[in-house]
Amino acid sequence: MMNVVALLSGGKDSLFNMYLATRERHNIVAIANLKPPDERDELDSYMYQTVGHQAIGMIAEALDKPLFRADITGSTINKQLNYDESNHAEDEVEQLYNLLKKIKQEIEFDAVSVGAIASSYQKSRVENICQRLKIRMLAYLWDEDQDLLLQRMIDSNFEAILVKVACMGLTKEHVGQSIRDMQEHLRKLHNDYGANVCGEGGEYETLVLDCPLYKRRLVLDRYDVICHSDDVFAPVYYIRPLEMHLADKQH
Repeated sequence: MMNVVALLSGGKDSLFNMYLATRERHNIVAIANLKPPDERDELDSYMYQTVGHQAIGMIAEALDKPLFRADITGSTINKQLNYDESNHAEDEVEQLYNLLKKIKQEIEFDAVSVGAIASSYQKSRVENICQRLKIRMLAYLWDEDQDLLLQRMIDSNFEAILVKVACMGLTKEHVGQSIRDMQEHLRKLHNDYGANVCGEGGEYETLVLDCPLYKRRLVLDRYDVICHSDDVFAPVYYIRPLEMHLADKQH
């Protein structure tokens, strides 16, 4: 059993990986999250999901875990597949390193949980950070069949909604829909266009409203749907949460 800090975006992948870590009897000791500065919604980061960041504090409360956050003030400087931190102090990757280093000064932990599925870009950067901090990376979703993986999430009672769409075949009407209701449509997009069923190519992003890890469920009371790009083939829409609360689960 290891003490684990979970990297949390609020989406299904980071939370499902965290769930699998607990199934392996690891102990989640804290949550780590990088957020946009100045309450911006979307940074189009190579590394981090930022849409829905307004809900992270409430998700940490639902998980009953301490939350450590930092602003994403850097940018993507090193775009090479294999990351080298030398001469890249302003790269957004270094802010994750600094955040985990800060947590390590306060809480002893052995590993980080990360929801990477197929992005070697992201995986290599977290591996670099882990090597420097002498900790392990737990990436249970890595290289899994995405269709089967989405089914496992649904079967594990993960209630997640689409909070961003950016793919041919996904439109404004799909924002706010659950992964359960969208499953067959996502399979069709994979067959028609080669889209990633789990959205690993940026086709969509999610927000988990409920899962077995939550002590209480998240309810979005009010939100705006923002048009980020009105591209005729692949328009980009996302949700901006305005009001939300935690509610007791119904048994």
